[in-house]
Amino acid sequence: MTLNARACNFIVVTLTETQPSRPEPTENAPSHAPSRWGPRLWAVLFVAGLAMFLDALDVSMVGVALPSIGAELGLETASLQWIVNGYILGYGGLLLLGGRAADLLGRRRVFIGALIVFGAASLVGGMVDSGELLIASRIVKGVAAAFTAPAALSIITTTFKQGHDRNKALSIFTVFGATGYASGLVASGLLTGVDWRLTFYAPVAVVAVVLVGAFIVVPKNTDKEHGTIDFAGAALLTGGMLAAVYTIVTAPETGFTATVTFTAVAAVVLLAAFVLTENKVRHPLVRLGILKIKSIVRANLAAMAIFGSYISFQTIVSLYLQNTLEWGPLQMALALAPAGVIVAILSPIAGRFIDRYGTTPMIIASMSSFVLGYLWFLVRGGAAEPLYVVDYLPSFLLLGLGFALGFSSVMVQATEGISDDEQGLASGLVQTSGQIGGAIVLAIATGLIGTATTTATSLDGYRPGLYLVEIVALVGLLASATALLARTRPVAEAA
Repeated sequence: MTLNARACNFIVVTLTETQPSRPEPTENAPSHAPSRWGPRLWAVLFVAGLAMFLDALDVSMVGVALPSIGAELGLETASLQWIVNGYILGYGGLLLLGGRAADLLGRRRVFIGALIVFGAASLVGGMVDSGELLIASRIVKGVAAAFTAPAALSIITTTFKQGHDRNKALSIFTVFGATGYASGLVASGLLTGVDWRLTFYAPVAVVAVVLVGAFIVVPKNTDKEHGTIDFAGAALLTGGMLAAVYTIVTAPETGFTATVTFTAVAAVVLLAAFVLTENKVRHPLVRLGILKIKSIVRANLAAMAIFGSYISFQTIVSLYLQNTLEWGPLQMALALAPAGVIVAILSPIAGRFIDRYGTTPMIIASMSSFVLGYLWFLVRGGAAEPLYVVDYLPSFLLLGLGFALGFSSVMVQATEGISDDEQGLASGLVQTSGQIGGAIVLAIATGLIGTATTTATSLDGYRPGLYLVEIVALVGLLASATALLARTRPVAEAA
């Protein structure tokens, strides 16, 4: 559900003077008639969905294990957040490169190669005894996920035709993520009680299953796009993001020292250079002209709000329940599990709602649910003697509803109208937006809560971070609602 929604992918089209511009895709275009799916189609969806399952499983397992990891390795909150953000930055920084590589080198080849690296990094992460090495393994793992995620989504969007079939496939794809998230919470609660290292070894078994399935059922795409990979753009984007997050995390503790000032300037320079590079290279990582398509922009903003707010919320709640309220890992995992269950139940039918109402109303309903869920926890979560059913459960159920309504809707809106040879890049853009949102919001949130994880005796020490989460969700809701305002304006003028 992030995470890993992890998150938990969209569009890049090359715009040059010799290429005609594409019309803006209409989010409510007529759906193709549903077709009958054979065993092979279901098998392809299952294998690609397992990659989503793996990503969500990993994110939720690590989130629950953070307090135990910090206690054994002696890591403070600022260092602990890098275990999450290291993965996110490796993931988000190279997603666009991963999507481009899938289109140029072949989705199946990229998918399988990245899975092998993911499994190896997970195995190493469970063996290290140093916080620095653990964070390094998480970065490598995120880089691998940056190639598996867009390849998996691209496999789905090129296998299932746009309209009803693709909406249905993406809804089922979301179920794998929800199941992975819920399974990861419960499994991590059980495994962390024994040894947190088991949470790193467990994904290796899933990787083995996905690899076998990929070799058997994922087709080789012979219609690979011709062009080059924009390595310079990828390096500038990743370097800029790393510098920006390091600045955000470090500045509240040390102030603007020479090092922090340097990284702040480096972040601005690298990201500005990225924009300039994308305007000049023949095959850019991101066609900046794509930002003229309003529905794509709204979808990416919604992805940033969903993942940015929820990843931070999960981290804060995990630390609060385990460090301040002294809940056990399994108790905390079971408390969050209903959110994943709601997504697993509702996601299979999300495609029907998208067909009927369109993506914009669904995303607005999703963001409204997130806003209400975070607000409930702010109001009720700090009770002196909390009653789970009254004080916590409604919040987690609302967040699950938000994911169930929003994830598939965002994916559909961000990839509608995009040709097959650019689906990998399209999926990479939206996932990048989600991961960038997650990295930046989490970095700010951990800076706001400071030492609350070790000194707070109530929810008050965590409230600054929770207020930020609520604000991010509100911004996402307002950004999505602008689509309705744009629709009603011509009607009013006509009247």
